Amino acid sequence: MPTSRTPLLWAACNGHEEVVKMLLGRDDINPNKPGWDNETPLCRAAMNGHAGVVKILLERDDIDPNERGWNSETPLGCAAWGGHEEVAEILLGRDDIAPEKPGWSGGTPLCRAAISGSVRVVKMLLERDDINPDKPDSDGQTPLWHAARAGHEVVVKILLGRSDVNPDKPNHRGLTPYWCAVGGSHAGVMALLRPHSLLP
Repeated sequence: MPTSRTPLLWAACNGHEEVVKMLLGRDDINPNKPGWDNETPLCRAAMNGHAGVVKILLERDDIDPNERGWNSETPLGCAAWGGHEEVAEILLGRDDIAPEKPGWSGGTPLCRAAISGSVRVVKMLLERDDINPDKPDSDGQTPLWHAARAGHEVVVKILLGRSDVNPDKPNHRGLTPYWCAVGGSHAGVMALLRPHSLLP
């Protein structure tokens, strides 16, 4: 397990585009070499919202836009979790992107966008035909479940507007999105979900 960051990883992490270009120009640089937590330069740039660095890295043929890095997340998952719209748009514009490739705990990029409350990233993902808006993570928690727990009313409303989303789908412990909203005292989300709840 790597325990330190390479110069390229530091440059990508901090958005230093010129340094990234200079380092990538060397023959002895591995652009995919991870640091601690298996973070790759592409994943870290995506997580921190450095769109310029992401573009530079993706110009190379030896960088996989779907390779898991930090916290087992894909670059798209990192961008979605951070709510970085421009980076997500760059990645989704590629023909070789895998928009549902899961990361930590089986969560998809849509789950991550729901957690972060990034309305634009959620909408971008839902515009695609290859996205299942009701796909749960390994704990049975759907994007709606995550949005409800976090109290993101707009994201909840968007997901509830889909006919292919089950508004009362519980996780593996039997907790529904409505009960997540109750637990978090998210009154606005509770009001949105209550008409869909199977409670008597």
